[in-house]
Amino acid sequence: MRFSIAGQKLGGPSGITTLMADLGQALTTNPGMRMLGGGNPAHIPAMMEIWRQQMGVLLADGGAYDRMLANYDGPQGSPAFLAALAGFLQRQCGWDVTPENLAVTPGGQSAFFYLFNLLAGPHADGTHRKILLPLIPEYIGYENQGIGPDWFVACPPLMERTGEHRFKYRVDFPAVAAALQRENIAAICVSRPTNPTGNVLTDEEISQLSDLAVAHGIPLLIDNAYGLPFPGAIFVPAQPHWDAGTILTLSLSKLGLPGTRTGIVVGPPEIIRAISAMTSVVGLANTNLGQALSRPLLETDALARLSQETIRPFYEERSRQAQVWFDAAVAGRFPYAIHESEGAFFLWLWFPELPISSQELYEKLKARQVLVVPGESFFFGLPPHSPDWPHRRQCLRVTFCQDPQIVRQGLEIIAEGVAGL
Repeated sequence: MRFSIAGQKLGGPSGITTLMADLGQALTTNPGMRMLGGGNPAHIPAMMEIWRQQMGVLLADGGAYDRMLANYDGPQGSPAFLAALAGFLQRQCGWDVTPENLAVTPGGQSAFFYLFNLLAGPHADGTHRKILLPLIPEYIGYENQGIGPDWFVACPPLMERTGEHRFKYRVDFPAVAAALQRENIAAICVSRPTNPTGNVLTDEEISQLSDLAVAHGIPLLIDNAYGLPFPGAIFVPAQPHWDAGTILTLSLSKLGLPGTRTGIVVGPPEIIRAISAMTSVVGLANTNLGQALSRPLLETDALARLSQETIRPFYEERSRQAQVWFDAAVAGRFPYAIHESEGAFFLWLWFPELPISSQELYEKLKARQVLVVPGESFFFGLPPHSPDWPHRRQCLRVTFCQDPQIVRQGLEIIAEGVAGL
């Protein structure tokens, strides 16, 4: 079978396909595997009970249940859900949004596939425009989403040691400004909190990126899958950001609903109309279940309370405990540092003297029934002939969402594996 260039890129091997294949195998066919790899949210008991209750309410209302299950909504999303979400964002964030600023997509991953291909790539004027990633490493799922080659330009970060075994990436703004001048950029894109590192760009960093985007007449894309106002997995002071020059995505997955595949785009009406059209072309409409389950929690603002009182404390404690376990497991046997864990579901581990690549370490750990994600996959968009940067091969992403015993065992095996190299 002969595939097109786009078909080879979308249908071939990639970091995200490996990650999701490992995730599916670990959760379904290999129960002995310690799953410290994918981004599946934890099964927070209080949240799972909320969703069971909401499902019960739907089932008790036969008409509402039948409409949810047996009817298409428009490609923009359920009008009732869009109205509830607009009201929630107005009250919780003070944003001037209406349903015209909102579109539902089949997950946040699909939202960025639409946005990247809507904005970047070949244009009618003969130019080829790109997405600028101002803080690499960045989310593994972006890399293969452009339909064609050469979709991204990435800027390496400034690295700051914040403790004996802690560090933090910061945006190198002169490098970002230079890339904006040098390249034909369609949009600036960041995840906040950053996947894979758990870095939360400060309000000042976001403001500077927003100002740069406005100055160059391009949008700032913010992937808010773990952020504010929901699910609120941010452990440091931060304010949610959206304005006329920003395109923000939200997700129901990290609330405990990854199976409903419900993403949200918040943007100007022109973008929303285009996203809705793309949804109708690709999939006719969106799934209804996530919208129906979450709408009452938006209408009552309960989702804001649950995010701050239930979801954030859960993940913040899991992060703190995982760091304690890894520090104890290493016990001075080799150099390492953990990125400051400011949000999301992961620890980003750096081994400055790792004698093999993180891809090779991933294979060795997998053989010992521990799944992680090798760091190489997150460093894309750098110039093909850029100077060698060993740091790219020295990092791992691990999740702390699984059962604490599994997480502790996995971290101890990682430490043993590195110490034995």
